[in-house]
Amino acid sequence: MARSSRGAGKSLVRATLAIHEPPVGTSTSPGGIIKTFGFEFNPAQLSIARRADWKSSAAPIERDGALPEFLGTHPREMSVEIFLDRSDDPDSNDVMKKVESLLACCEVTSKSIAAKQPSPPWVVFQWGSFSTANFTAYVASADVSYSLFGTSGMPIRASCRLQLHEIPSKTAGQNPTSGALTAQRVHRVVAGDSLQSLAWREYGNAAAWRAIADANGIDDPGWLPTGTELVLPAAEEVRS
Repeated sequence: MARSSRGAGKSLVRATLAIHEPPVGTSTSPGGIIKTFGFEFNPAQLSIARRADWKSSAAPIERDGALPEFLGTHPREMSVEIFLDRSDDPDSNDVMKKVESLLACCEVTSKSIAAKQPSPPWVVFQWGSFSTANFTAYVASADVSYSLFGTSGMPIRASCRLQLHEIPSKTAGQNPTSGALTAQRVHRVVAGDSLQSLAWREYGNAAAWRAIADANGIDDPGWLPTGTELVLPAAEEVRS
């Protein structure tokens, strides 16, 4: 598998996996950010699958059989492998901690338990302009293989394969042919950003900043660190 160099230029777009709290109520937008998992090495391969259900019935008077009946379309599924390596620092526990954060995507969050809607986190995979692979999902499985250990037994190299299942949006902004979240996106905060400026740029209404704050669990709108990943709700979900 080809690996990207850590010394790659700044022009290289890194894949990310934004790990969110599940939403409260009937919302189809992810909750606040738990962790943004940045890929050290971009995936060498992604597998995306989608299935449609059809029903075929035997027809004794039809030589070639009856026309099949379309029953519906399943959400997308994606398989992605994450490569972790700290062989240059045998005493580091970074690989172990990152694997634990990925495995925790299959565990119920404490906030969802408190809200009486127990659920594991929701995730959003993003890799630059690769929009086909950008959708909200849950982690159906996380399989880890450790391949190198330090002298103390600490794992310093691992591969983790995630199986992601799409969570389709039910909002009016949904693309009926794909089930994708076409209007919702993730924005990385840059210097000078504010919730008001993002709301004006995204929705044409600075007062809609509260919708962004609610979607990301932000209590202090004046504190917006550079590099933070924000979910921007679909325009149809914003009520200013």
